[in-house]
Amino acid sequence: MDENDFSIHISKEELAEMPVVSFPGQIVLVDSAAVAHSALRALSSEKAVGFDTETRPSFRKGSRHKVALMQLSTQERCFLFRLNKIGICAELKRFLENPDILKIGLSVHDDFNAIRRSEEFEPAGFIDLQSEVRAFRIKDISLQKIYGIVFGERISKGQRLTNWEADTLSEAQQGYAALDAWACLRLYDHLRSGRFKPMESPYLHPIETENTENK
Repeated sequence: MDENDFSIHISKEELAEMPVVSFPGQIVLVDSAAVAHSALRALSSEKAVGFDTETRPSFRKGSRHKVALMQLSTQERCFLFRLNKIGICAELKRFLENPDILKIGLSVHDDFNAIRRSEEFEPAGFIDLQSEVRAFRIKDISLQKIYGIVFGERISKGQRLTNWEADTLSEAQQGYAALDAWACLRLYDHLRSGRFKPMESPYLHPIETENTENK
């Protein structure tokens, strides 16, 4: 099969059968200026980190909240910046604008727009996994499905619509938030290492078949 004649994608049913993955590292809640300084010092020694944000859901048309949480993850630790409590400090803004440290996320332009409701900044060094996976013929664009295709595990989205501005984040919320950022970094590292072989994926589908089904 020629590599131009196929794409890789999975169904919701296939994804639902996969075992659930959980964040394996340490979670650090960043809820003060002192902790933020310490966290950013540690993160600044990294070449690449996983990135994500969470915003309190709004159930009223036209109502939007500011970003409540920003997750920055290494392979071993995820720092959860509680922006609704501490805001975006100058040091964090410099980190987000630093082109020398890669920030790996998914649909990052949506995050940029949300962050700009609180603070204007010029993002640099960001890589969007949705663009990265195209080179591997992966058709799906959700983090859940991309992760399932590459690792055969499922990311639960059960905490997505919870209150991210709560006084105390539950363990379930913290684990969910950390996992998303860490998963972005893990995917990037794995794809860039060459260990993912598109032609060996069990979710390989001929493009002709897809076109016929979509008519």
